[in-house]
Amino acid sequence: VQLQASGGGLVQAGDSLRLSCAASGRTFFQYTAGWFRQAPGKEREFVASIADSGDTTYYTDSVKGRFFISRDNDKNTMLLQMNLLKPEDTAVYYCAIRPSAFGMRMTVKGVFYWGQGTQVTVSS
Repeated sequence: VQLQASGGGLVQAGDSLRLSCAASGRTFFQYTAGWFRQAPGKEREFVASIADSGDTTYYTDSVKGRFFISRDNDKNTMLLQMNLLKPEDTAVYYCAIRPSAFGMRMTVKGVFYWGQGTQVTVSS
């Protein structure tokens, strides 16, 4: 499976961005999918995940109520709608998947496939 992330950019604090992740192959629906981010000088961290069916989502506390993850298994795509962006959201954002049998709580070490990353920069 290959993942292609897109949608990053330079925005001001309070603005919105929508990231997209396109997956190749026919098995995307069998994977838990999620987003991670890595800021300069920091470790990669979990942001959000969504169940294979799309009916359950999970967010890290710092983005709850501002970021919303969704997926369309018919189109093999996943989205991350980011609202009320803050300078501390600045990072390279990566989409990731792992087989749904491993559960919703995604960790860096538990990811099976990574996208290439897309830069999000939020100016104050």
